[in-house]
Amino acid sequence: MSENIHTGHRERVRERFMEEGLDAFKDHEALELLLYYCVKQKDTNELAHRMLKEYGTLHDLLEAHPRDIARRCRVSINTATLISLCVPLARRYMNRKWGERPVINSSTKAGEYALSLFAGRVYEAFFAICLDSQNKVNHAALVHEGTINEAPVYPRIIVETALRHKASSVILAHNHPGGSLKPSAADIEVTRKIYAALIPISIRVVDHIITAGERYISFAEQGIMDSIAAQF
Repeated sequence: MSENIHTGHRERVRERFMEEGLDAFKDHEALELLLYYCVKQKDTNELAHRMLKEYGTLHDLLEAHPRDIARRCRVSINTATLISLCVPLARRYMNRKWGERPVINSSTKAGEYALSLFAGRVYEAFFAICLDSQNKVNHAALVHEGTINEAPVYPRIIVETALRHKASSVILAHNHPGGSLKPSAADIEVTRKIYAALIPISIRVVDHIITAGERYISFAEQGIMDSIAAQF
């Protein structure tokens, strides 16, 4: 009898999702629905509430490492892995919407493209977006993880990356997981060093994008790139 009740409930929730979409769901209901596909014959509503209580928010749960989820929530590694796949899968979806080689010919497009690279990342990361002579993306290379202050992004790595991917120009991009969009002194200095390193091989740094959540700023729009270029 209990199994039939759960089965009927699951079918009703699935039908509600197909009719209304996920926007109509509360966080615990969305998690409950996801858990249907890895937890059999068990009350996933109670489990969803317990997992959200453990992490505080759905955001923090989805960004946790699967081993941490398995340990703290006392679920299988398969369940934890399914949950932790949501954010990187969404990020890949957002990035693939741009197509194989999108044209990035404005700071607005550069900012929007950078947002697709950093969606859901909880640690600071640094990308070199390599463009060809027509401003098409040859490759967006993750060249560094960790804060610039703690582990500098060495210009040599950017030079090697730009040459490897046949870049005519490069857009630098990194995120501020803490939420501030203000460029630090280290952000500006590393941009200057990379700019200087690429000049001898005739590759231009055309912009540096900083993202924070769903917002971004452009060094080109802020006039910072012009100030750096004037030094050379």
